[in-house]
Amino acid sequence: MAQPAVAREQLFALRETIAKLEGKPAPALAAAESQALAESGLAAKRNGVLRLPLGIPALDEAIDGGLPLDGITEVRSALLREAGAGSGFVLALAAMLQGQTKESPNASLPILWIADTVCTMEAGAPYAVGLRDFGLKPDLFFYASPRKLEDALWLAEAAVESGVFPATILEVRGNPKLFGLTESRRLSLRAKASKRPLFLLRQAGEEEASSAHFRLLAAPAPAQARPLPDGTMLGGSIGNPAFHLTLEKSRNPALLSFLLEWNPHDRRFFAVSQSADPRLPDECAAHSGAPFSASPDRPDRKKEMGSLLAFARTS
Repeated sequence: MAQPAVAREQLFALRETIAKLEGKPAPALAAAESQALAESGLAAKRNGVLRLPLGIPALDEAIDGGLPLDGITEVRSALLREAGAGSGFVLALAAMLQGQTKESPNASLPILWIADTVCTMEAGAPYAVGLRDFGLKPDLFFYASPRKLEDALWLAEAAVESGVFPATILEVRGNPKLFGLTESRRLSLRAKASKRPLFLLRQAGEEEASSAHFRLLAAPAPAQARPLPDGTMLGGSIGNPAFHLTLEKSRNPALLSFLLEWNPHDRRFFAVSQSADPRLPDECAAHSGAPFSASPDRPDRKKEMGSLLAFARTS
């Protein structure tokens, strides 16, 4: 069943390429908005597509200069207990789009989060104080929790098509049958027509064919200790959120993994090594998709069990 879905996705991508070669001009309003975004430093245009660069050279190169702002970007978590990593990364992207200055065209526009009911019960809902500490504006953050997936998909289509929100986040749990390649394609067309991005947040889901330009697997990573003015590291403190990202869907033939840290004050990402120690090089190193191996002598390694004793049943 997966092969026909992939074939249809390739066909849709081919049709999009043909349409781009025809060179139809964009509306004047959309062109003006794209130019304003590019001048604000929050987005860059590459190959005629408005993109959001993440500020990490190796990662931006792998995603063709940045995440597309007229399509779908999928972020998934492998397990529901890791939902915070996927949610945090998507919220960081939304904070970047919401704008850092008052001159940004998106500075006064709200972000829309369309939540999944089961995910909310398991992982919780966004918290106003936490949103502000994360770099977002709570008064410009809308939250919706439809009871049915059909209602969530309808709301996502309407939100993206309206062009009101600089970013729409659609949270989906797992791989529901009602949300397949057809529904993904429809959302992608809405996003392309309105020049607005949709972030598909798939919690505890598997890889599947979709119309997303890129798919990233987000997993939690340990926060880095903060350096003191004298150069020593402050241990035991709470650092900025850190993410282990794996680029699963892109033009690259192999999986790429990155360790990033989110700075909510500057609203930008840093390579973990760079943000932890400014003396290290700025370039973020790309790794293979293999998971990191644990140290054999880590302090929390489980100790060997002692001898086992057998007890008779009491009843």
